[in-house]
Amino acid sequence: MTIQVQPLSPDVSVAPQLVPDAMSPLATAGFKSVINNRPDFEGGPDQPTSAQIEAAAKAAGLVYAFLPVAPGYQSPEEIARFAELLATLPRPIVAFCRTGTRSGKLFRAATGG
Repeated sequence: MTIQVQPLSPDVSVAPQLVPDAMSPLATAGFKSVINNRPDFEGGPDQPTSAQIEAAAKAAGLVYAFLPVAPGYQSPEEIARFAELLATLPRPIVAFCRTGTRSGKLFRAATGG
């Protein structure tokens, strides 16, 4: 399985939609935490749910956080929560959404970068 991750910093990366089967390879690659920024069913009924991804992440030994945000707007509260996750989750971290773009926007807004 090929997983596309884009590093944003030495220990934070973003990725497009991740599936449950990606959790074990992410752990093998050295990631410690996963942040899911994609609301359930945003992509329709074939999109894996947060619960499915969380179960696979935990089975792979990863810490999992669910912070669903809309694609066009991330509130100050969502940005603050993302910053809190960055500060508290074990690193390296991979955050994902549909394409990785909104996770990247959250990262930049949360870190001032």
